[in-house]
Amino acid sequence: MNEASLPAADARWRWLPAWLRPLPEARAGGREKGRAWLIETWLLVLVAVFLAVATVNDLGREVDINHRLVADLATWRHYTHHDYVNISIDQETLGLDSGREVLCGNTIPGAPGEKTQICLAIWGPVRDGLRGVHGGWYLPPYHPDTPANRYGCFGPAGHGRCSR
Repeated sequence: MNEASLPAADARWRWLPAWLRPLPEARAGGREKGRAWLIETWLLVLVAVFLAVATVNDLGREVDINHRLVADLATWRHYTHHDYVNISIDQETLGLDSGREVLCGNTIPGAPGEKTQICLAIWGPVRDGLRGVHGGWYLPPYHPDTPANRYGCFGPAGHGRCSR
């Protein structure tokens, strides 16, 4: 379809690319079909814009969370002076959407959970690749992270989180 094939009455479609313009059958059907086509097109455009915005928003959130978790691992290693790989990250203990994480790792080398673990409560902005440690607790070997198993709490994040 080219510009010359459009009747003078359909000059209103010239602003659209050729592939988005109504087909000759729709134009021949009168105002009813043309109006339905216009409404359908705009609805599809709105849905596409909504999906694009939702995708960009989700990707931005994921990038922020990943950046934060990388900083959390660096903070745990910096604070404990251990370069361990198997560190558990829990985002639910202090609230799923709170931006606060609990990282637990062994105090001495060994398989995860087989040695005494130190758990750090970490939150705040990322500065120089690290985040703030606001307390924590210790866990005995082979025990899950529940308040009954925690001991040696320290810092404001540890208060009220230990049973002892």
